[in-house]
Parts: sequence; structure tokens; C-alpha cells
Amino acid sequence: MIIAGEASGDLHGAHLVRAMRALNPDLDFFGIGGNALRRAGVEIRVDNSQMAVVGISEVFSKINVLLSALRLAKQDLKKIHPALLILIDFPDFNLRVSTAAKKLGIPVMYYISPQVWAWRTGRVKKIKKVVDHMVVIFSFEVDFYKEWNVPVTFVGHPLLDSMQATATEEKAEDLSCNGFLVGLLPGSRNEEISRLLPTMVKVAEILSEQIEGIRFAIPVAPSVGRGVVETIVQGGKARFLILSDRLRDVLDEAALIITASGTVTLEAAIAGTPMIIVYKVSPLTYWLGKRLVRVKHVGLANLVAKRPIVPELIQADASAEKITDLALRMLRDEKGLVRMRHELLRVGENLGTPGASRRAAEVALRMLSGN
Repeated sequence: MIIAGEASGDLHGAHLVRAMRALNPDLDFFGIGGNALRRAGVEIRVDNSQMAVVGISEVFSKINVLLSALRLAKQDLKKIHPALLILIDFPDFNLRVSTAAKKLGIPVMYYISPQVWAWRTGRVKKIKKVVDHMVVIFSFEVDFYKEWNVPVTFVGHPLLDSMQATATEEKAEDLSCNGFLVGLLPGSRNEEISRLLPTMVKVAEILSEQIEGIRFAIPVAPSVGRGVVETIVQGGKARFLILSDRLRDVLDEAALIITASGTVTLEAAIAGTPMIIVYKVSPLTYWLGKRLVRVKHVGLANLVAKRPIVPELIQADASAEKITDLALRMLRDEKGLVRMRHELLRVGENLGTPGASRRAAEVALRMLSGN
């Protein structure tokens, strides 16, 4: 049984499933996920498209969907009694499922750790009780779990596999014409799009007045309805290219991206694409987060670097005026952009080597064999 509650986990889970099947073609999978896991041959019991939430207070709007999915997951654990439960991130939901699995004697592998080292550290006590093996994607997570005597294996970041797979020598002709290209990446959830994209559209309109020939590309994540993006962009005075499943092309061609915080900041780091990280959540989530978060940065690229190599504009600072002012300064500072590219590429090198999915699959197979 495998559970991926969000789009990025769905993609990483699909790579893991394929790697496990390459080692043992007789394995069967079921669980919670999206189209990527479905295409990998997983029987999807609950589609995760309605489950993903941003922030703490936003959970309440999805509570009925989440509770229904939780009930079904627990029922499946009892009826089917899988040989192994694989959990991918999505901690508030997955740790509840893990608790039920442990009571039934089902071994639990957690792939892609919750950010307990960043906030709500007390959750590691529960992880120690209900998770048999943590498979982590950042090297610094190993010491954290070893301190708590939680079995842990570092496998590297699966993005190195997926980005290697999507790399192509073909030029993206629609993106590579003359003039600055700026990528707008408002997130992989509809709530993020609604909160961030209108501000990004304003930024694009102001930049268009300042820089002749500037264009803007919006790579739409598979988990987002294209119509949501088109509705917000409609009537905008800038030149927008709305692209489905073309993130890597945009990262390769853009002089700069303006992006929501999240996994995409690591994808940009691997590609060496300069960026501005922006993020907004509800006032309640922000208030709670300020009191619970233990790290200085929200962007994963900065967290891995352990210093602020990429600017972050959060909450009130993520205004169209401040984003525009910063973007203009960066676009006009060619040496600064080159320096940031080199620093981001070094972040990518710190993520390990390709083969994370294979290494995680090997851990899963060992657990299935009782080792």
C-alpha cells in the first residue's frame, strides 16, 4: 500500500513503484495518489487531487474529504493487510495511517520525511513509535533521525532522476526567441494559484512597461486545472505563454523565475535558474507558523545551502511592487544572475547522485523480505 497525498509525492511515488517492479515484477500496489501513480500501475483507491492543502488553517476546508480518505485507508489496511505500507510526506494524514498499520503488525516505510527538523519537532516522537524505517532525501536529515534512534537511510533526491529523464537536447522554439523570458510558477495547488498568480500577473504587467520584449511563461502543473490559470491571466497586458507539463523547458530558457516556495525551488537549483521565492498563506497559518517554525528560510534551495542565496518575499512582502522592484534589479544585474546560477548549481550537487528511486526501492524490498 502506498500513500501520496500531493502532486510531488505522486510523481516520486510513481518512480519508486517502477523501481520496485524492476527489482520484483510480481509486486502489486494500491493506495492513495494521482495520475502518476495510476500510470505506474497502482490501483488508486482515493484520488489525491482533492486532498492537498496549503497551511494549517486551510485544512478545515478539506476536513470531510480527508476524514473520508482516512477511514477508507484504515479499512483497506484491515481487509487487505498489505505486506508493506509506504508513506510519502503528507505527515498529518500519513502518521494517522501509520498508527493504524502498526497496530495491525504491518511494517511501515516513510519515504520523503516530514519537515520535523523545521517545525513541530515533537512529531519525531510519534515517528519513532509508528515508523519502521525513514528513507530521507536530504543528507542533513540523517543526523537528526539518528539522534532520535530512528532507523534511517539517505538515498538522495528523486528530482535528480525525474529531471534527468526530462532533459532533452531539443530547443524549445516557442521559448527561445529574443528577449527576456521570465517564468511565473505560482504553485501546484489551486489555492496557491488563486493566492499568488494575480500578484504575479501584476508584476508581469509592470515589468512589460519597463523591459521591451519581455515575455512570461507559466508552466501549469499536472495537478492544476489549466482553466484556473487562464481565467486569472485573461485580460492581462503582458505576453503570457501558458504551457502544460513544460517546467523543465521554462527552467532551461528563463533568465529568472518568480516562484512559490516548494519542491520547484530545488528543480530550479538543479537547472541553475535564478529565482525569487514568494509565498502567501492565510493570516492564521502565518501567525501560527511564525511561532512553530525553527528554521530561518522557507525556500528549500536556501535550506539546503544553509544560507540565503535566493531572495524570499513572504506574506506582506510578497506584494507586486516589492517583487517587481527586486526582479528589475536582478534582471539588470547580469553578473549577479551568473553568480546565483553557480551557487544554485552547487545546491543541486549537494542533493546526492541520481538513483534515489532505485536506492529507496532496495530498502523497500529488504523490508518486504523481513531484513
